[in-house]
Amino acid sequence: MTTAPETSTTAGARAHARAQEGTVVPAAPTVPAARHADLPAGVDADRVVWADRVPGGGYAHRVLAPGTLIRLTDVAGDACASLTLHHAGMPWERLNVADTVKVQWQVYPGAGYLLLSDQARVLATVLVDGSGHHDTLYGTSSRARNEERYGDGAPEGASPAGRELLVLGGARNGLDRRDIPPPISFFKGVRVDAEGRPRWQGTAGAGASVTLRTELPVVVLLANAAHPLDPRADYTCTPVEVLAWRDRVSTAADAVWTATPEGRRAFENTADHRKGRGL
Repeated sequence: MTTAPETSTTAGARAHARAQEGTVVPAAPTVPAARHADLPAGVDADRVVWADRVPGGGYAHRVLAPGTLIRLTDVAGDACASLTLHHAGMPWERLNVADTVKVQWQVYPGAGYLLLSDQARVLATVLVDGSGHHDTLYGTSSRARNEERYGDGAPEGASPAGRELLVLGGARNGLDRRDIPPPISFFKGVRVDAEGRPRWQGTAGAGASVTLRTELPVVVLLANAAHPLDPRADYTCTPVEVLAWRDRVSTAADAVWTATPEGRRAFENTADHRKGRGL
């Protein structure tokens, strides 16, 4: 006679499940986030709201309040964090990379760069850039492209497409496939030469990080997937660490607010919107 597994009854299944408490699960966020072991100098644990390590081929999502700092770190030197932002509660307002580039007269992100919505408001600001290898032009990989290159592009496969991962994150926040805009990608750089051809820059190396500040309540969607222009034959992507903590929104006293006339108007528009909604 065979012995019934310990989970064959409700009581057994409950005991088994409860025994897993405290087990470290790879690629799972730290809950509560305040338990994160390596906090930046001056950041108290009670201010931390999100701590996660997203593996290559993984995704993450979170709703964050205005004035939250988000630090992304390329842990091993081959992350590619493709990011979209939606206005929480108003998901029709979302990151518009085309307007972000056009309004600021700048296609290459760095410190002081504003991530703008299609309503001419600042969703987030790049405060610190320790990488310099980013991309606003080529988006993230598609399922069809990954199937052609690697043989698979499904989110549960060995070479998931970035867009498919963003769609999964969006679905967990009530968003449909059509709601997912082209993202901005951090840690993999592309430059355009004088003839208009893309030149692959690759990565700045392990430990590079970028810090953003949210200026509105946002839904953050992040896909960590191989960049569509990565010339390597193998699907290559390593973890990105995410750490977010409460801070403050930008004000007129901050240099980023008045660095350009276009930026000042976007910040004023954003501040009026927050005030009108009681934020």
